[in-house]
Amino acid sequence: MSKFTVADLEQRIRERAKASPEESYTRKLLDRGVAQCAKKFGEEAVEAVIAAANEDREHVIGEAADVLYHLLVLLQSRGVALADVMEELERRTAQSGLAEKASRRA
Repeated sequence: MSKFTVADLEQRIRERAKASPEESYTRKLLDRGVAQCAKKFGEEAVEAVIAAANEDREHVIGEAADVLYHLLVLLQSRGVALADVMEELERRTAQSGLAEKASRRA
């Protein structure tokens, strides 16, 4: 089992964000702006949904990896740390998922 974590990926993205766009795909994405990062994340999410519905396990794994990467790039583009997202998830675990969803409708 891999010891590589989502936090490790976030750190790598922060590091690659400091590189030149000639060396770093991450930097290229960030230089295109938040809207482009969001669009790319959306494209990858759709590809993951299609893979989940139609493809084999390995394809789903690859697409899921793309989704995680592009989500973290999107968060980086907005200055949102993974820790902030994890805190929100932790906050939500204080109640059932159904109760949490109901509270958002109010």
